[in-house]
Amino acid sequence: MKKIAIFNHKGGVSKTTTSFNLGFGLAKKGKKVLLVDTDSQCNLTLYAMGFEKYTKYCEEKNVNNIYDCLVPAYKSQPRLIEPAECYRLSDNLFLLPGNLDFTENEVQLGIAMQLSSALGSMENLPGALNYLVNATAEKYTIDYVIFDMNPSLSAINENVLISSDFFMVPMSPDYFSIMAVNSLARVLPLWEKWAKSARTAFANATYKLPTKTPIFLGYTVNDFNLSHGAPQKSFKGFINRISDNVSSVLFPQLEQEGMTLAKERYEKAYENMVGRFHENDINYNDPFCLAQISNFNKLIAISNETSTPIFDIELKNPTEGQRRTLGWFRKLYEVMAERIIELTDEE
Repeated sequence: MKKIAIFNHKGGVSKTTTSFNLGFGLAKKGKKVLLVDTDSQCNLTLYAMGFEKYTKYCEEKNVNNIYDCLVPAYKSQPRLIEPAECYRLSDNLFLLPGNLDFTENEVQLGIAMQLSSALGSMENLPGALNYLVNATAEKYTIDYVIFDMNPSLSAINENVLISSDFFMVPMSPDYFSIMAVNSLARVLPLWEKWAKSARTAFANATYKLPTKTPIFLGYTVNDFNLSHGAPQKSFKGFINRISDNVSSVLFPQLEQEGMTLAKERYEKAYENMVGRFHENDINYNDPFCLAQISNFNKLIAISNETSTPIFDIELKNPTEGQRRTLGWFRKLYEVMAERIIELTDEE
C-alpha cells in the first residue's frame, strides 16, 4: 500500500481536482484506492459525494469521517482507533470523508509536534492519522491512498505529508506558484528533518509515525488556456519558469534530504509516458512534470455536479471537438496513472 499526498500551500492549483481524477484513474487501472479528505473545507468530499448525499450523510449523524475516527486519540479515550467505514464510490474506489471540525485538532497536534517527547496521551497524536489510514487500508485491501490537503503550512499538513510515502505538487501557471516552489524547497526538508527526530522521540507511542521518508513524485501544471493545441504564450512563460525552479531549486533541496528518487527513475518514467502518446503530443520541459492539464471550461461544472471524473463525462450530442477534448483528458489521466504506478513501484 502506498500513500500519496497531494500538496501545495498555494490555493487554487487543482489539488482536489487532481486527487479526485487521479483516484479514479488509478481505480480504472485495477488498483483499489482510498481518497482521504484532510481539508476541513471538505471540497473532495463534496466533489465525490455531491451536496445532497453529503447532507444526508451528515444528517444521519454518520461518524465515519476523518474527525470522528480520530476522536479516541484526540479526546484521550480508553479505546483504540478503529478502521473507518468508508463511503464507496465505485468497485475500486473509497472515500474517507472530511469534516469541518477537523481543524479543532490543529492546536493539540501543533503542541505535540513541538515537543521533543510529548507528555502522556499527546505522544499518540502525531501517529494517529497514520494508524487510522493504515488500519482502514488493510480493511479494504487498498493499493493507493490519496490525501487531499488544505492550502497552508499547518501542523495538520505537516503531519499528513510525513505520514505519506510519496507526494505530488499541483501548480498553476502564475507568479505565485513560482514563489511557492521556492517556499516548498525550504519548508519540506525542515518537515522531514523534524520527522527523523520524531520517529525516535515517539517510538514508544501506541500510534507510531511511519519510518519512511516521503518521496517527491513530481508536479502538475493546471488550468491554462490553449492556442493551437499548446499553452498560450503568457502561460508558457510561467510554465517554463516553474520548470526551471523545480529543477534547480526544489529537486536539489529535496534530494539533499533523501526525499527524491534517483533522477534516472524520473527520466525513464517520462520517456515511457511520451512513448504512450502520438509523436509530439507531449513535450514537457523536465522529467518531473507529471502532466500539463489545460482548463476544463464547461466540463468542470458537469464533473462537479455529477461527481464524475472529467474523462468519464457523457455529453448529449457532443461535437467532434468535444469528443477530441474528452479523449485527450482520458488519455492524459490514464497515462499519468500509469506513470504514478511506475514511479511508486518498489524495485
